[in-house]
Amino acid sequence: MKISRGLLKTILEAAKSAHPDEFIALLSGSKDVMDELIFLPFVSGSVSAVIHLDMLPIGMKVFGTVHSHPSPSCRPSEEDLSLFTRFGKYHIIVCYPYDENSWKCYNRKGEEVELEVVEKD
Repeated sequence: MKISRGLLKTILEAAKSAHPDEFIALLSGSKDVMDELIFLPFVSGSVSAVIHLDMLPIGMKVFGTVHSHPSPSCRPSEEDLSLFTRFGKYHIIVCYPYDENSWKCYNRKGEEVELEVVEKD
């Protein structure tokens, strides 16, 4: 799986803008490249973000989730692991200071997976 550099920059900027609160969104795109965010209503604070998955339109292609941690740890919490098992295959956590080295991707089991960062035409 791949993620576009543009989407990664957008995610990092969204996390910076939300700081010190968390933000959460869904990852979408085409074929094997994540290059879009889907924003649904969510509630967030400095220790959690809850997205209303029941408001996702039918038929939307969703690869997984992305959310931020306002701390310097990208390690998934128990709540994160619960979300991972319920929705999507890829789950990105971005953490403070929200630079290009401050993110990790996990699978449904909470195991770290590599995403290739690509330029999107």
